[in-house]
Amino acid sequence: MDIARGALGIFSLVFIAFLFSNNRRAINWKLVIAGLTLQLLFALGVLRVPFIRAMFETLSHWFVRMIEISHKGTEFLFGALADQTGSWGYVFAIQVLPNIVFFAAISSLLYYFGILQWIVYGFAWVMSKTMKLSGAESLSNAANIFLGQTEAPLMVKPYIEGMTRSELLCIMIGGMANTAGSVLAAYVSFLGGADHDKQQYFALHMMTQSIMSAPAAIVIAKILFPQTEEDKIQRQLQVNKESIGSNVLDAISNGTTDGLKLAVNVGGMLVVFTAFMWLLNAILFKIGGWSHLNEQISSLSQSRYDGLTLQFLFGYAFAPIAWLMGVPVHDMLSIGQLLGEKTVINEFVAYISLGDMMKSGLLTDPKAILIATYALCGFANFASIGIQIGGIGAMAPGQRKNLSELGLKSLLGGTLACLMTAVIAGMLS
Repeated sequence: MDIARGALGIFSLVFIAFLFSNNRRAINWKLVIAGLTLQLLFALGVLRVPFIRAMFETLSHWFVRMIEISHKGTEFLFGALADQTGSWGYVFAIQVLPNIVFFAAISSLLYYFGILQWIVYGFAWVMSKTMKLSGAESLSNAANIFLGQTEAPLMVKPYIEGMTRSELLCIMIGGMANTAGSVLAAYVSFLGGADHDKQQYFALHMMTQSIMSAPAAIVIAKILFPQTEEDKIQRQLQVNKESIGSNVLDAISNGTTDGLKLAVNVGGMLVVFTAFMWLLNAILFKIGGWSHLNEQISSLSQSRYDGLTLQFLFGYAFAPIAWLMGVPVHDMLSIGQLLGEKTVINEFVAYISLGDMMKSGLLTDPKAILIATYALCGFANFASIGIQIGGIGAMAPGQRKNLSELGLKSLLGGTLACLMTAVIAGMLS
């Protein structure tokens, strides 16, 4: 039944992409099948093949170990405030945000030594050969496994100005569907708390999702906007040699500065979006009181929701999608709420809500939690459209018009790609 439900979910997601395609006749179904096969093989390897799973469990162990090591720097700066048993506000501000800074510095160091480029090159080569993509598309999507949605395109910066709209959308969806290693540490902290085993569990699956989402993004992108123009970019795989530092210390300093900007941005974004969510909820609840909807909603949801709120609207609007992903019926509303929060607000808010649901006992089914972990892992939200237009547009000013016109399509594509990885994980778990 899990396999049948998963197959229905994959078919439904591909069909949605097909409905929104700008040229259905030009879709390369061989590429689609190749991309789906890559995802399935990788998921099978990590979830079902013992030695591959053991290898990734080792990687997740060291990832969590790096989080623990980064905490030493936090303890030095903040002292007793770095207590992991403190209130959530302290834990987030004093532990989660510094993780972003530390992992940004680590990424910069790996990039300086050329290690990151070679790993990216390996993934890009596989995708280029199996799905016959241009080198720039392959490189950028492979880089998104480790880097953010505006950092990864830097690896192909010289080529962006000459990209076709299909290639540009592919890069945009790759950025929406994947997540950066620096914020991956934050997500692990949201869900795992101070429990080492839980941190390792979520790190394993988040790393798996990040790799699976690269071919998923390509599959969805090439359905939404098939390549019909002649490639303007050679199919060679070439890593941009743009310098990120004159020496090791300079590279670490640059990464630290970038990570600090990102951490401050994340903190400010959460303050504003959380406040706006409470403001909208207050307005909606007042409307629900005037219209006597609150009592009906409370009865309909069996007191899960107090009345007319964003969480209630998200839960019921996205519940059918949660079912398609393979979520058990009794958890559909909870996962639907999380999907809505991620898409309309951002993934940080959604992961915080997921952590709260787990702590309160509202969400206990391991399969539902696993599916949610995969589905929420990505930057597919409305704010990311502006981030990409500003970030990628600065690298290629001539493409700003195309970036703006493709924004909503990239959000749809990134969302579908994230959901596809969740479906496959749920099907094989």
